[in-house]
Amino acid sequence: MTRFTTGGDALAESLIAQGVDTIFGIPGVQLDAACDALYYRKSQIHYICARNEQAVTYMADGYARSSGREGVGMVVPGPGVLNALAGLATAYSTNSRVLLICGQVDKCQIGKGDGVLHELPDQTGIIARLCKWHALAENAEDIPGLVAEAFRQLRSGRPRPVVLEIPPDVLAAPIPADLAIPPYVEPMPVQPDADVLKQAAERIAKAERPLIYAGGGVRAAGASGELTALAHLLGAPVVVTENGRGDIDADDPLAFDQVVFRKLRETADLIIAVGSRFVGSFGGELNVNDVPYICINADEADLTGPRHPEIAVYADAKPALAGLITLLGPDGLDYQPGDRAAEIAAARDWSDKTLAQLDPQREYLNVIGRVLGKDGVFVSEYTQIGYAAAICMPRHSPETYIGPGYEGTLGFGFATSLGVQAAAPDRRVVSVNGDGGFSWTMQELSTMRRFGLAVATVVFNDGYYGNVRRIQNGNYGGRVFSSDLTDPDYMKLAEAFGIAHARVFDPEELGRELEKALASRTPTLIEVPVANFPSPWNLVHEGIPTPPALPPHADRVPRE
Repeated sequence: MTRFTTGGDALAESLIAQGVDTIFGIPGVQLDAACDALYYRKSQIHYICARNEQAVTYMADGYARSSGREGVGMVVPGPGVLNALAGLATAYSTNSRVLLICGQVDKCQIGKGDGVLHELPDQTGIIARLCKWHALAENAEDIPGLVAEAFRQLRSGRPRPVVLEIPPDVLAAPIPADLAIPPYVEPMPVQPDADVLKQAAERIAKAERPLIYAGGGVRAAGASGELTALAHLLGAPVVVTENGRGDIDADDPLAFDQVVFRKLRETADLIIAVGSRFVGSFGGELNVNDVPYICINADEADLTGPRHPEIAVYADAKPALAGLITLLGPDGLDYQPGDRAAEIAAARDWSDKTLAQLDPQREYLNVIGRVLGKDGVFVSEYTQIGYAAAICMPRHSPETYIGPGYEGTLGFGFATSLGVQAAAPDRRVVSVNGDGGFSWTMQELSTMRRFGLAVATVVFNDGYYGNVRRIQNGNYGGRVFSSDLTDPDYMKLAEAFGIAHARVFDPEELGRELEKALASRTPTLIEVPVANFPSPWNLVHEGIPTPPALPPHADRVPRE
């Protein structure tokens, strides 16, 4: 039986009306009325209980970015909110459609400083700086309208997280039996100005060697098909950013990794940047080699300085790209691409030789990619394998590569992968971690086991915060400080949680164990003891010197 008597019921019904079928959270006293409402709707909303609120927002982020649907988390106020903020900041940096519902103290006590349970000074102000939109529900009958507005914000403009605070007395308050629940909010993409788009098309028509630079806004807008079609219409190579991996199939002859931008900008005469912040990796203006460029973005802030576009198109990627295809196609300006085979072949050769610097990491990544297949999801992490994956992990469709974005939150990966798996239980999902980052959320092995989330979790274990130690050795004369770790026996840890496990020592063994894990649909933890990997930073960040080559198999640890 479904009841409809409290603010908690209004919240649950409003979420159901917006298509929500999964919530990640941890119950607590300020959420009791909401959790009781969810109890009556267990057949409609699946509630996945985490072991730390940090994992709640990571899971919601993984759910959202891998599925194209909104991810929803729910936490108590105070410490629950503070724990959830790292995941909220990551969702903000990666343009992720996450709704965080959080408790408050009773409405009459907000801002009083009485020291009631879980009270924070200005919780609202803390949250408001890390999201696109925020609201506080002051009355139970306001909840349906605020939920609808939250989803309007999520489904329009630049996608970023939103937050709704609801005090416990508001959740428990009675509501009218005939309280109206707003219907599903349809997406409202930003449409391009017709005259500006026409100017962009006319400018592109004059270019002989256009280059496309594609970011996460293409994925967020569901514009992969339009991007690929425009690229082939123009005969233009496409460079994808980390957040845009999979915007175009990596097997497409026009698809290139971001590092190849350094080569392609030498011959391009126009750059079309779509769905990207289009800034350097340390901020500031991107080095475009004085090539003029057009920017297309759903956020007006990303169309101005430090960028200096020749034409700025304020629009979502999908309608903008579709419009350009029409304007430049046979019934419009009828763009005729020139022969760029030699240019593209030279860029491909440069890419192969340049990325060979990462061959130990690429060996592992190629194995993982083969096992995942084209539709499996790779969840990266701030670790040695993850750094390389950001610039050389082939992905073939949108929503199959999940990275930490510019926030660079160490430890985000494992918990995020659980949200990916919850969104599609039958999908192949691999989470790649270092032993440093994995320690942030490894208690979520409990969540993985409890809810049968069949992620193949790989921990590359070198016993250090590897990048910190590399910097200390290279830049500080080997004065290593607090970068060594005391790790658990990962096989015993997995056994304690009742999770399948294996320890492997090379890419071939990893491939076999991944195949076994993903075929069995069993939650699995795989440890890979490693030593040294070559630094990827000269490829991730332009201007950093090329590191000396390591001896063959310097990454390998002798088998025990």
